[in-house]
Amino acid sequence: MALKLKEKQAIVVEIGAVARDAHAVVTAQYRGLNVAQMTQLRRQARDSGVYLRVVRNTLARRALENTKFACLIDTLMGPLVLAFSQKEPASAARLLRSFAKEHKQICVHSLAFDEELLPASDLDKLADLPTKEEAIARLITVLNAVPSGFVRTLTALPAQFVRTITTLSEVATE
Repeated sequence: MALKLKEKQAIVVEIGAVARDAHAVVTAQYRGLNVAQMTQLRRQARDSGVYLRVVRNTLARRALENTKFACLIDTLMGPLVLAFSQKEPASAARLLRSFAKEHKQICVHSLAFDEELLPASDLDKLADLPTKEEAIARLITVLNAVPSGFVRTLTALPAQFVRTITTLSEVATE
């Protein structure tokens, strides 16, 4: 079924709007997946805050032209699914990495993050980025370590002084 001009324009506008708000995008080849597997991928994408779309490459190129993901335009070849991370920068990479473990047909093609084109081999680097909650927890841990260490140092000095006086008094009584 051929798309009419208005439908194509609507797709370009929709993907362009999603791309402007997204943190990262991952493209993957999906040849060999059946309808049930694609439905499962779409469901998982919805649950993890990833906008997933299969679209013709010419429409994707037009949609990405004036966005921070314009670096992907030359890599759009073959049947690809576009996965845009909307909530967390690494959510699309995590989704496709975990889905590819179960379904070998998914092959990550390219990534774009922070206006930079990344090779598919960097998928694990992007997927391993901490979530917002994990980053905040790490920061709190680091910030909490400084005062805790300072307090331990302050309490160690008087304790060591008391131990030294005790040892001296024991030596003097002998």
